[in-house]
Amino acid sequence: MEPIYEGKAKKLFTTDDPQVLRMEYKDDATAFNAQKKAQFENKGRLNKAITLLMYQMMEEKGVPTHLVADVDEVNLLVKKVDILMVEVIVRNLAAGSFCKRTAVPEGTEFKKAIVEFSYKSDELGDPLINDDYAREMGIATPEDCAFLKKQALVINDVMTGFFLECGLKLVDFKIEFGKDVNGDIVLADEVSPDTCRLWDATTGKKMDKDRFREDLGGVMEGYEEVLARLEKARG
Repeated sequence: MEPIYEGKAKKLFTTDDPQVLRMEYKDDATAFNAQKKAQFENKGRLNKAITLLMYQMMEEKGVPTHLVADVDEVNLLVKKVDILMVEVIVRNLAAGSFCKRTAVPEGTEFKKAIVEFSYKSDELGDPLINDDYAREMGIATPEDCAFLKKQALVINDVMTGFFLECGLKLVDFKIEFGKDVNGDIVLADEVSPDTCRLWDATTGKKMDKDRFREDLGGVMEGYEEVLARLEKARG
């Protein structure tokens, strides 16, 4: 198995099947476009376990993902996909960069979910774009963008309900999509406290990467609690 890619949180390796890759989850943590960095023991294990559970649940709900099979504590087998350079952000409550841009108080609940697109580029800081940008940049067609928004809202409905069962409020999340060998767009990358803002539904305690961003401490304890709740809900 040859390494073909290493990002901030994961590595990709080839397998005997040219259409299947091995995805390894790392213990590295980054924030603010990798300006803040750290390592946390078991972070890779926790994010992999949470992503596997979420992908299995998504597939059951009719949301196609790039998941192929479980491997071990930090590895999954996934379909080889061409990642779209359009990251999709869905916001249910005001938090993070939305608050910085607008001065809307953190925790303000939106009447309807907000969907944003950003250009997947560390060098440029993942700037916000829209479907017109994507068309003119040649990174996604209007049809692609329409599907991404529609599918992101479906995923939001699925995840919001499931997390509420677990006593968690889904504040916002970022997801990535890729095109498989047949040209179908599937959910890819990961779904974890690295990519989702999750607050305890009763206390409002932050259970995600904001614990690292904001130096709140107990980062892995938050991730452990998220996994425990998800596993309990899944039975």
